[in-house]
Amino acid sequence: MKKLYTTLLAIFIGFSALAQSSQVKKANRLYNQRAYMEASDAYRLVQDKDQEVLQRLGDSYFFTNRMGNAAETYRDLFLKYNDGSIAPEYSFRFAHALRATGKNEEADEYFSQYWNKTVDFEEWTTKMDTAVSHTYTTNQVMQNAASSDFGITFMGDKIVFASTRNSSRPIYAWNQKPYLDLYMANIDDEGKLSNIELFNDKINTDTHESSAAFTSDGKTMYFDRTNSRRVKVDWAEVPVATIRIYRAELVDGEWTNIEALPFTSDQYSVEHPTLSQDGSTLYFASDMPGSIGSFDIYSVAVNEDGTFGQPVNLGPNVNTPHREQFPYIANDGTLYFTSDGHLGYGNLDVFKSEQLNGTFGEAQNLGNSLNSEFDDFAFVLKEGEEKGYLASNRRGSDNLYAFTREDYTPPILPKEEMEINPETGRRQIAGVGNIYFDFDKATIKPESEPTLNRVAEIMKNYPMLKIEIGSHADARGSNKYNMDLSQRRAESTLEYLVSQGISRDRLVPKGYGEEVPLNDCTRPNMCTEAEYARNRRSEFTEITRETPYFQDQPEAAEDNEN
Repeated sequence: MKKLYTTLLAIFIGFSALAQSSQVKKANRLYNQRAYMEASDAYRLVQDKDQEVLQRLGDSYFFTNRMGNAAETYRDLFLKYNDGSIAPEYSFRFAHALRATGKNEEADEYFSQYWNKTVDFEEWTTKMDTAVSHTYTTNQVMQNAASSDFGITFMGDKIVFASTRNSSRPIYAWNQKPYLDLYMANIDDEGKLSNIELFNDKINTDTHESSAAFTSDGKTMYFDRTNSRRVKVDWAEVPVATIRIYRAELVDGEWTNIEALPFTSDQYSVEHPTLSQDGSTLYFASDMPGSIGSFDIYSVAVNEDGTFGQPVNLGPNVNTPHREQFPYIANDGTLYFTSDGHLGYGNLDVFKSEQLNGTFGEAQNLGNSLNSEFDDFAFVLKEGEEKGYLASNRRGSDNLYAFTREDYTPPILPKEEMEINPETGRRQIAGVGNIYFDFDKATIKPESEPTLNRVAEIMKNYPMLKIEIGSHADARGSNKYNMDLSQRRAESTLEYLVSQGISRDRLVPKGYGEEVPLNDCTRPNMCTEAEYARNRRSEFTEITRETPYFQDQPEAAEDNEN
């Protein structure tokens, strides 16, 4: 009987191993086909996830903007395989996923590891608060969760944009949405769209079309189209379809002479065209040979006879070893583009590079009034007006956002709005006292809400103001327990202020444990309950720091011992 049980167990284990192998092969096939939604479902069912499975599962979530799932999976990866075998790009992706889920301190650790430099998001955002040239007010254009919409271009008094809303198109395996088409619409003074209709059946096909650009006379357009056939390329395990930029001409009211630009290829992608005001220079993104990163921004001369010069890489002020895409060249020569390789608020951010004597300067982040911790991209201005559009997946899928902007003049909190706390010697908001907690609790009490609402009101009035939430415990309990308890109090205070509309990156929660009492109650069983209660508090202190985001790691000291 024992031998029978042993045999049955061996058979069971064999079947389990075979089923596991079959499940991984299925998931790998979907992943290689870039069917990331289906691949994640398949990898998730694998019982014993090895390093490759965890990497690919995390990537499947990451590439489809499911950042909470991505962060959780990458964390499992780094906890299980901390032997140095994980490729550096996983630190980069994990850090971005953490940034998207609000875990900024942990994100700093992995960005520091990736760049071999100290990254301090809090200090960088403090600096950024005074470095921006404009502030932006954004509003979502359409409440349309079913489709992905992005890439608005102005075409006279209309706009053209890309969308997955055409349900008659084939389904794109990457995100399980229809292939992209170009649409056009009317636009009102508030940036809202109406009379949305397919752009043109000569332009739209059963593959992707997106990112249109028009000459000033409206007679020539450039746009993206994904190749209809897949080819073998060096960097992919299976054949892929790359992207080309096409040019079309408007003749007698019809778009005709549609042809791919001569420097496009089956072997690499060329995408996201934008034209200089005079139409003499085309800017685009590409991963063509010679690129610094996965995608770079290029320019190419458009000659009077319709031919093109040689593409020119815009160089390291603009391009990084990561993604630079969606260029937009303004009439004043300023280049706006999207990047996840320059320092930002998380994932893709919008940057600008100002042009001087034909050279593009250092990239500048447009700030957190425009950018979020998710992908923000495809920025375009309505020339002559301080408004425009961008796309963002900050609410799940790609959606269009209208913006207005104004020159930034930082409001300074008047001196009369601040005061020195006589008990701590620190600057705090005048007239705003501490809030207090029940014994061994981190829950916000109803009587604390008016004080917190006042803090939120002042922070809205003074968007440059950053606050440290310093939270404390009384002396009862171990030092470690009280430190953890005070940190929970700081974080619950932060969450309340975030719920009132205050940006998370303007608040720094700091637990001090029992180390900073306001009285002499420094040990258990020596004070009344009322005296201990005075130390169970959160305080609100102004932060004013100018430390850069990156600090070079100090060089290791020489070992002088022999």
